[in-house]
Amino acid sequence: GKSTLTAGLAVAAARSGLRVGLIDADVHGFSIPGLLGLNGPDGRPPQPTRIDDLMLPPVAHGVKTISIGMFLPPDATASAVAWRGPMLHRTVQQFLTDVFFGDLDLLLIDMPPGTGDVAISVGQLLPHADVLVVTTPQSAASDVAVRSGEVARQTGQRVIGVVENMAAMTLPDGTVLDLFGSGGGAEVARSLSSPDAEVPLLGSVPLSPGLRAGGDSGVPIVVGAPDDPAARAITAIATALTTRPRGLAGRSLPV
Repeated sequence: GKSTLTAGLAVAAARSGLRVGLIDADVHGFSIPGLLGLNGPDGRPPQPTRIDDLMLPPVAHGVKTISIGMFLPPDATASAVAWRGPMLHRTVQQFLTDVFFGDLDLLLIDMPPGTGDVAISVGQLLPHADVLVVTTPQSAASDVAVRSGEVARQTGQRVIGVVENMAAMTLPDGTVLDLFGSGGGAEVARSLSSPDAEVPLLGSVPLSPGLRAGGDSGVPIVVGAPDDPAARAITAIATALTTRPRGLAGRSLPV
């Protein structure tokens, strides 16, 4: 659910008036174009417009977006990406240097799971980026999320918060369904916190049929059903992220 959450946060931030960009760095499992409704009738997203050596990213719901899915050949047999480290690194680097996002208030990067090549490349290219760790309430998933946060810190990035996805949902009869258990988000936040840097749990996004349906239709739930509990949770998290004081004046990117 990291991609669904990233897309929702990007659209929620754009709806609040911010200029938002989104990089789909999950090269092997890209899904951002579909989640944002960029795919056409043939199921394929549009290619970026090229101007000299730069690419203009397509815009969906006010979010400028780039994904490897926009560059794959049209035949279905070539729709899977089977690349190793150097190709992955070059792709992420090009997304950061060759895509003209213009002036942005917020750039979100949807990361693949785990601590592999893409995570290391992003850490090298953006060593001062802020990292949002996403977990589910299940303890097995929270253990993996903690490791992801620790790897981010090893590259110089800062973990700014934890989001618990797929949290308990309230059924129509008032009962609460903890399908994946409870407490994983709070445990990840505690594990990543230290006396010098507290990592807060920024929110819990409950399981929601509307959230799934919005991803399938390409209309994020913050647009299609803003009063849904999941939509309200995502909007609150986006507000918490975008109202944090963060000075970037004079800070250069090493790319």
